[in-house]
Amino acid sequence: MTPDPGLALAAWLGVHALAVFGVLLGGLLLLVTLLAWVWHRQVLRRAQAAFSKPVVAVLLLNLVVGLAIVLAAAAGFAEIAEHLGPDRRMSLADQALAASIHGHVGSHTLRGFALITHLGDVRLLVLLGVAVALWLWQRGQRTLALGWLLTLAGNALLNPMLKRIFERVRPVHDHGWVSESGWSFPSGHTSGATVAYGMLAYLALRTLPAAWHLPAVLGATALAFTVGSSRVFLQVHFASDVVAGFASGTAWLMVCVMSLELSRRGRTR
Repeated sequence: MTPDPGLALAAWLGVHALAVFGVLLGGLLLLVTLLAWVWHRQVLRRAQAAFSKPVVAVLLLNLVVGLAIVLAAAAGFAEIAEHLGPDRRMSLADQALAASIHGHVGSHTLRGFALITHLGDVRLLVLLGVAVALWLWQRGQRTLALGWLLTLAGNALLNPMLKRIFERVRPVHDHGWVSESGWSFPSGHTSGATVAYGMLAYLALRTLPAAWHLPAVLGATALAFTVGSSRVFLQVHFASDVVAGFASGTAWLMVCVMSLELSRRGRTR
């Protein structure tokens, strides 16, 4: 019988998981850098030339880009959710990848990802949320402080609701580095890291000098992607759980950022 190409690819990815992670992370950071360059060098210039009021142009671009990201993330999540099921090809590929990682990823790699994955722990994100909110409040940025807290709280409510809707069982993980219980889809660590560190990048754009903007965005991207990837390496989530966590987290993050931008532009006008 001819092996399924999708399952063979999943097994190959598991064998070369660490190299694939490095390539994807490097490509993602390069893409973010390129998009930042395009945004600042081309899009804003054209928009400001097309409108008599630059504030209106920037607001319109923010809304259009934000809405496009929300729609793309929501569509991606829906596509993944539609293909869940014990005998569906996506689920079989998930299992093949998890089994391949289990058989080929060494203990040193697992130990490193076991440390990194705690950057998405609920307790750490709660402490981060309180610390950042207090810092913003002391600086007089009360709208940002409230928006930051509501963003984190909203995702903390959204992810458990989605888990209860789909009730997907976690993959078997008996390596001993990390143990998780509860439903698997979508990944809460992934969506939490995406929302928290993505929102931190937005706050950096609002409060820090311009020289810190790109490093903040790249750092947030690397942190969120690495935390999400750690869940696959540690086999506490299937790969599709993590991709869905990125999608749901990105959609919620952009909704909150767009709301804060609308509020800020409204006060500016």
